[in-house]
Amino acid sequence: MTHSPGYRVLDKDLGRIGHAEVAQMHAFRPVWRLGLLVLALVGGLLVAMAVSGAAPGVLAIGAGLVVAAWLGMAIGANDVANSLGPAVGAGAIGLLPGLALVALAGVAGAVLAGGAVSARLAAGIVQLAPVAGDPRAPLVMVAALVAAAIWITMATGIGLPVSTSHSIVGGIAGAGAVAFGLSAVAWGTLAMIASVWVATPVVSGGLAGALLILLRIKVVKAPDRAAAALRWLPPLVGLMVGLFSAYVLLLVNRQLGLSVIVGAAVLPALAGHLLTRRAVRRELAAHPRKPGIKPLLRPALLMAVVILGFAHGANDVGNIAGPLSVILSGQGLSAQIGLVPVLVLVCGGLAIATGTLLFGRRLVHMVGSGITRLNAGRAFCVSLATAVTVLAASGMGLPVSTTHVAVGGVFGVGFAREWLDRRPGSRAEALPADETRRRILVRRSHVVTITAAWLVTLPVTGALGALACMLVLRVAGR
Repeated sequence: MTHSPGYRVLDKDLGRIGHAEVAQMHAFRPVWRLGLLVLALVGGLLVAMAVSGAAPGVLAIGAGLVVAAWLGMAIGANDVANSLGPAVGAGAIGLLPGLALVALAGVAGAVLAGGAVSARLAAGIVQLAPVAGDPRAPLVMVAALVAAAIWITMATGIGLPVSTSHSIVGGIAGAGAVAFGLSAVAWGTLAMIASVWVATPVVSGGLAGALLILLRIKVVKAPDRAAAALRWLPPLVGLMVGLFSAYVLLLVNRQLGLSVIVGAAVLPALAGHLLTRRAVRRELAAHPRKPGIKPLLRPALLMAVVILGFAHGANDVGNIAGPLSVILSGQGLSAQIGLVPVLVLVCGGLAIATGTLLFGRRLVHMVGSGITRLNAGRAFCVSLATAVTVLAASGMGLPVSTTHVAVGGVFGVGFAREWLDRRPGSRAEALPADETRRRILVRRSHVVTITAAWLVTLPVTGALGALACMLVLRVAGR
């Protein structure tokens, strides 16, 4: 029996995500090998400190900086494809300029919006403020960083995609429990973060699906696609630019009034509207009868690159800056625990940017190929929904997995497209029972994989953090 190609819309997208994960694993090999070297270096450092009897503070700073630098590069290398792949594939921007743009956006996100997540990881998972000045506090963060590095390196080696954010949270909880007791761990905060890990893919899926429905009804399936594109796309991009500008202004100065923020955001919104209108007109002039969706969406995809890169930096920098701020505070080189200096955020952002620039080219090339890439329309919906969801989580100081949020967006656009195909007048055939069963199995396998990734990561990194903390405390004589 031959079935309509529309039956496999979501399955194809999920398959592409699976191919992308495989491609990421292969492209990530240089970072993985560097991770093995870092772990060996930290192990040697621990042995040297134990033999020489050096001060624990030197141990904490040395090991912490080495592991944090590697984690930053790993984050930058692994997440750049989520931001840049769709835009490069659609021809919205070249690979090298795109890498530079994502790197700059990530640093900006780290500096302007990374403080909340960093502070949560520094003092919200384990209650370190009551023990400020205790030499064990920096060692807890060293152990957490080492535990996260071990798990990410192991998981990459066996082909299991895991989240750096999840790994750091588990490592901090396990190490803190060993150093200060189970009562020092904020179990309520851990439960809240875990529930957010479940909720954010659902939220992203809903946003992505709603955006796809809007584009499909108002532009793609409009009787006059050219007129519809000119009517809807420039305002959409202008709104994106305006809201993002208002968000950044609020981060820069929270004392600004609503009228000032709205007024200041009008100019960039207008610029985004006019530039997109010009780009759409250019495409309509070249293809007046039936313009392609990919060229029409190039300005929107380019803006999505900036927003998603900013969101990555805002959320993921906490994995580095949070623990580092505690390590440095133990030596009097940083403010009190829970207050993350701007310089630490800058350094974390630069580490992520370095990974993007050094290792991102190969990954974007592989993930952005025709085999693994979503089409321009669906990629735009997923990218924007992911960025909005991650930025909202960052604003609340909650570390989340960008990749899991993006996969939630893929589910959302897939279900939305199928719903559109089932509407009256869509001329879609009834879905056969065997096809329904097959697709349920396909989707269930992806849900199980995603769920297992974070369910396994938290206890495993908690155990690794506990073991690493016992070793570090013993070496340091604590």
